[in-house]
Parts: sequence; structure tokens; C-alpha cells
Amino acid sequence: MTYISTNLNLLITIAKKAGSGLSRDFSEIEQLQTSIKGHEAFTKAAIDRTLKILKVELQKARPQYAVVTKGGTVPSVPHFLVSALDGEVNFMHGIPYFAVSIAEVVDGKVVAAVIYNPSTSDMFFAEKGNGAFKEGYRNHERLRVSARKDLAQAVIGGKDAQGLMGSVGAIRLFGAVSLDLANLAAGRFDGVVSFAHDAAEIAAGVLLVKESGGRVLAKKQKDIRDADLGLVLTEGDLIATNAELDKKLFDLVK
Repeated sequence: MTYISTNLNLLITIAKKAGSGLSRDFSEIEQLQTSIKGHEAFTKAAIDRTLKILKVELQKARPQYAVVTKGGTVPSVPHFLVSALDGEVNFMHGIPYFAVSIAEVVDGKVVAAVIYNPSTSDMFFAEKGNGAFKEGYRNHERLRVSARKDLAQAVIGGKDAQGLMGSVGAIRLFGAVSLDLANLAAGRFDGVVSFAHDAAEIAAGVLLVKESGGRVLAKKQKDIRDADLGLVLTEGDLIATNAELDKKLFDLVK
């Protein structure tokens, strides 16, 4: 049985609590009138409710931590980076590919992370040094990135992957980078290329990929022998893949 620390179990519980409201909202969105304005207002209200739950529960559990959302200033003290609804457009249109994500950051490093899709009940989690997992009913599935070596057969996700068409096996543009990174960690994707993200959108997924044996590179890196996760989170531009494809994909993108 997979050991889950008290700290990680806390984050899982909070993500599920926040996601339960999103799940109810998602089941209602198709009943709305088909006006864009109606969908946008409903989605904004859903995000606001989810964010309130995340802030209240995280600050109750760790009052000494800051809670940083998209667009917020990242402090030097321990903090949580949270995304209440990654995949907002998908949610708005009734597409079940969206997530709540929480990353715990201490001394500038992501030490614990959860990504939860309330519409499918898929829960991904990781803790620095202890691996990445997908929640199961009895046993949790250990996540491993793929071992694919040939770009011509690779499946690449992410909103900036379309420029690779013709150079890789297939492109998948699903609209939620956190889940794209979780799918990379699970070996479903062979890479993710996605730029211009807030740290709150990608921090949890970055840890999942690293803990599943993957590589996460910054677009502006000069030397790719070592990951520069600080640059990834600061710039919001990432090229993530396995250790077999990292240089090939990086060179292709560059």
C-alpha cells in the first residue's frame, strides 16, 4: 500500500472538498441557457466559490503559509500555489477536462502537489522524494513517464505543441496544462510544450513529472543538463518530457 504522509493527505482532502462544489456546478452547466454571458457568469461564480474554499481550508490548516493564486505575488516564505479551475473554457462548455491544483512551496521548491479533476474523480499527487501517484480505490498507481525514444512516434500535449505538427507522432490540445502534465507523468503523453503560464497553473504538474522520472526544462535554458525549475516557474514556459526525448524535443522547439 502506498504511504501518504499526513501533509499530503491534508492537501488531497482539501482539493476534494473544493472540487465537490465544482462537480455540482459542472453537472448544472448544461442546463443553463445557451448564452455565452450566462455561461461566463456561472463559471466565474464557480471559480470564486472554489477559491474561497481553498483559501479558507489551507489557511486553517497552515496559518503561517501564504496562499497565492494566479497573478499573485510569490513570497519568500512557505506558501501554496493554487489554481481553482485550470481548464476554465472546458468547464464552461461542458467538457470534462479541468482541474483543481495545489502546490506547496518551501524555500523556493515545490515539495508537495495534488491535481484533481472533479468531473472524473481522477486524483494525482506527489511529494518531493517520494514519487508520484494516481489515486485508486484500494491501491494507488505509481506514475512513470513513458520510455519512448522516437519523436516520430511521440504524443505531445500542451497549448503550444501545434507548431510541432509533422515532426512528432501526434498532437493533443486539451486546454488544461495541469492535467496535461499529470498525463505526461502517467505515461499517456510523451511530452508537453506549453508557454506563458502563471506559476499557480504549472507548479503541481511540474512536481508530478519530476517525481515520475520526467524532465522539465525552461524554454530559455542555455544548459539543459540540469533542470532549472525556478526559471520554469518564473517564466511560465515549459518543455516537459522523458529523459529519452528531452534534448530532441528541446532542440525541436528551439
